[in-house]
Amino acid sequence: MTPQFWLWLGFAGMAAGAAAILFLGKRRTQAEEADTIIHGIVPIIAACSYFAMATGQGSLVLPAGPDAAEATRQFYFARYIDWTFTTPLLLLGLSRTAMHSGMRRPAIVWGLIGSDLIMIVTALAFGLSQVAWVKWTWFAISCGAFLAVFYGIFVQLREENAAERDDVRAAFLRNAVFLTVVWCAYPAVLLVGQDGLGLLSPALALAVIAVLDLTAKVVYGLMATVQTTRAVDRDLAETRSPAAPLRRAA
Repeated sequence: MTPQFWLWLGFAGMAAGAAAILFLGKRRTQAEEADTIIHGIVPIIAACSYFAMATGQGSLVLPAGPDAAEATRQFYFARYIDWTFTTPLLLLGLSRTAMHSGMRRPAIVWGLIGSDLIMIVTALAFGLSQVAWVKWTWFAISCGAFLAVFYGIFVQLREENAAERDDVRAAFLRNAVFLTVVWCAYPAVLLVGQDGLGLLSPALALAVIAVLDLTAKVVYGLMATVQTTRAVDRDLAETRSPAAPLRRAA
């Protein structure tokens, strides 16, 4: 299958996923409304990115390497723009799950988002670089920022999540592990793809990234939306006030 096939598949999958999340998500409380919007807008942004790449507006041609006089590679910069917006939103959604009863420590969220943005910008520099030692230095810095994100999730957010009830703690752990497993595949693909060692064909690299994107943004978004609905169902049952929407703090 051609690279174009995977790009258009990514566009169609993200558009359909966004519609499904926004349709399934409820808005009985402020928290539920916010989570629905957060997880719904993520695949919308990704759909725009895939449309740009599929139509040739989201990529540029770079030399395949410093010693390659004729060989070139297609560099898809639109995916980094996508990740700059969507991964902070996913981290915000995960943080809201961790602190379901109220955003007690927003500084943790800002730290997560800051580390995430450093990771993405340095990964962009890695993809753009031609000089080997510069390229791999950027890659190492990006991986370091990636580890900081995981520290924020599994140490800081989990400490806050410990104060929540059992179902919220279980939902947070499920979401955190799911995202971690999917996200850990990204640097591996970038490492062996066209922007790194060049071991994967362009079509295969695009296919793997498209599957990872759909999993992290659509599958995860649907899962998180369902879990939020269940948590709010219990909130409303415990407070015995289903007719009083939009009272829970965002």
